[in-house]
Amino acid sequence: MLENLTLSHGWRTMKAKLVLLATVLAILIVTMSCVALFFRNFNKQVEPALPINVACIGDSLTEWSNYPANLQTMLGTNYSVRNFGVAEAAVSTNWFKPYTKQPAFRDSLDFQPSIVIIMLGTNDAHIDQSTYDFVSDYETLIASYQNLPGDQRIIIVEPPPIYENGLGLNSSNLQEAVIPRIEKVADNMNLPVLDVNTALANHPEYFVDGVHVNSDGAITIATEVDEAIILEDYAAG
Repeated sequence: MLENLTLSHGWRTMKAKLVLLATVLAILIVTMSCVALFFRNFNKQVEPALPINVACIGDSLTEWSNYPANLQTMLGTNYSVRNFGVAEAAVSTNWFKPYTKQPAFRDSLDFQPSIVIIMLGTNDAHIDQSTYDFVSDYETLIASYQNLPGDQRIIIVEPPPIYENGLGLNSSNLQEAVIPRIEKVADNMNLPVLDVNTALANHPEYFVDGVHVNSDGAITIATEVDEAIILEDYAAG
């Protein structure tokens, strides 16, 4: 009887030790899992995200203004804004300086932008320029960015108004021929249109020569583009 009690007590003691060991092992496994999860999430938090590339495509209203630089400041370090403007460039390939024939065009494609801001059309409003092929030329330009790897977001900008100038650029041509064709391109390709033209209407003081914007005009353009990008980001969710 005493021997049986001794065996029973020994078994209970061993069983208790096994239960304790199993509990310790379980706690250890859970703790290690939590630690691993913590460091995995920590690494995700501290790993710097790549900036979102924003390509500013345009003519001298892009190249010579500070709007891309202002846009970089407004968007912050999560974005990398590059100026690919080319003075005298136009959409139309029958113009003496079509944008798609310029080195900046190729550079902008190599940049692999996630967001493309296109503000062209001012030089297409020249008194000696035809807009006959404007729509097809613009769609070809846009398709070059759509064919890049990834999912590019493209925003077409209706360029600023043209005031009295000595450059041969005509306000009526811009308002009655170029801008309606820009809207047609946007409709055909289901792309958003940003109306900078209206934002700068009735502000001739924002221009240095009736065509090119001063610092106030550049800030106005950058503000409009910034709001459009943020709105697109919000909509994309």
